[in-house]
Amino acid sequence: MEFRTIVDIKKSAFEILPRERMLFVGSCFADNLGKRFKEEGFPVIGNPYGVMYNPASILHTVKAFIEEYSGEDHCFIPSTAFFTLGTNHVYIEKATEEIVDNCRKRPQKLFREELLSIDICHDYLHKAADLLREISPEINIVVTVSPIRYRKYGYHESQLSKATLLLAADRLVEDGEAYYFPAYEIMNDELRDYRFYQDDMLHPSPQAVEYIWERFVESCFSEKAKEYLKEWKPVKEAFGHRPFNPEAEEYKEFMNRTMQRANALELKYGPSSVKEETTL
Repeated sequence: MEFRTIVDIKKSAFEILPRERMLFVGSCFADNLGKRFKEEGFPVIGNPYGVMYNPASILHTVKAFIEEYSGEDHCFIPSTAFFTLGTNHVYIEKATEEIVDNCRKRPQKLFREELLSIDICHDYLHKAADLLREISPEINIVVTVSPIRYRKYGYHESQLSKATLLLAADRLVEDGEAYYFPAYEIMNDELRDYRFYQDDMLHPSPQAVEYIWERFVESCFSEKAKEYLKEWKPVKEAFGHRPFNPEAEEYKEFMNRTMQRANALELKYGPSSVKEETTL
């Protein structure tokens, strides 16, 4: 007897390698995924200009990212980029007739709200993908739709918004420009019980995010990357240890051993962002 429905996830045509550079742009769900990749030692840039919910703002972020991070002084060329779509609602500043990424708490009367069509959503995502391929021709684009519902729209309107994003994402996949990872479907079909939500009954719980992470690893990680995760786990846990007495000789010896293991993994797989932060 089956008590839940399991989402069938298509295996990606690409494979994520250990510690490759990752870019995350989109809703707060993108922040959750980016944080997890960073904890696992991957070099990550996540929402460098703030959380972006709609495809237009994702394009704006990609343009600004390329301008800032693709130069010689501050170069970060990602191997994989995530676009996490939250809504097709946008706010247009009346004075400029431009879509704004953040109203910055200015009076609501200065803006009007509009809905992006499927075609326009797809067009913004297509342009963002093309721009990234100009600096990284072999980049893998992963598109997801955030499972977080928008209470302020009303739940029916929230579903209509998600449907628009799903259709736009599907078109991007059909064009061969991206891989779709069904985080939205996993949350709504596999993890539909409210025990997988935070107290607001809208955002996924840490347990749910962990499960979605595991499904993503199954679908997109190379065997070498999976082996790396096993090797990195005890080192990550050691870096996360908080002693009662940081000055104790036993703790210093423990950290020296941990650094030696981290250095060995660095020689094998490349630099770790976690190690860099720990040694500051």
